[in-house]
Amino acid sequence: MTKSAQRARIARVRTLQHGIAATAAAQAAARVRELEDSAERLGLIHSSLRPADGLNPGARIASLGELAMRLDDAREGLKRSIGFARQAADAREGSRLVARRDQEGAERLHGRALAAETRAAERRIAGLPPRRNRFGINGDPM
Repeated sequence: MTKSAQRARIARVRTLQHGIAATAAAQAAARVRELEDSAERLGLIHSSLRPADGLNPGARIASLGELAMRLDDAREGLKRSIGFARQAADAREGSRLVARRDQEGAERLHGRALAAETRAAERRIAGLPPRRNRFGINGDPM
């Protein structure tokens, strides 16, 4: 296996690794967005909890208060989850950047190996004596 073929193989592997890392980073970012959307929806639900105009039974007001308290607890729990999800997303993004750097390096090395092989082939060809024409001008054997 030539050096350029080895480098091409490494470049393909690095491309796959970057693709896997990019997918993981995108999934982690999507998870953060999902959690943030959930927290926003909980906030909207909480803000919509109001007793109806007029007279309200005490049980209804107490149940609204209990529901509001539970929504607050859920939002607090989501804040912690969002923090952990952001940390995971940042770590995945860092892994993606490292994989991309490795991919670019492998591609540069592959290009250099191809150029070196081309130069070596040209030197070999230039070092050979000129090839004789085995046939005459009209294509007849000499």
